[in-house]
Amino acid sequence: MGEMDDNKAVVLLSGGLDSFVAAGLAREAGLRLYALTIDYNQRHRIELESARAIAASLGVERHVILPLDLTAFGGSALTASDIAVPKDGVGASGTAGIPITYVPARNTIFLALTLGFAE
Repeated sequence: MGEMDDNKAVVLLSGGLDSFVAAGLAREAGLRLYALTIDYNQRHRIELESARAIAASLGVERHVILPLDLTAFGGSALTASDIAVPKDGVGASGTAGIPITYVPARNTIFLALTLGFAE
């Protein structure tokens, strides 16, 4: 393994506000930014365009958009074209349990991939 470089930060960049703020804080702290965005075949493709724009605006040194088709796991309104995305919030349907927008283990998978990218 190479030398540690304390001036780098790896950001899991979704295109949303939370990851934008996290990346901005890292940049403000003087860190060189590297970003990973996962294209998990989500229906809302605008997230990918937003991630590209955020990466460009923050001067990310390397932005990887990794294709990973999670539709095979099934059952999520975020990846399945035949399931409607709730417009009134995920709890509006009155059903208890796992929201229809849940993508199985998505965040765990994303964090594992980000760790691999960081190494």
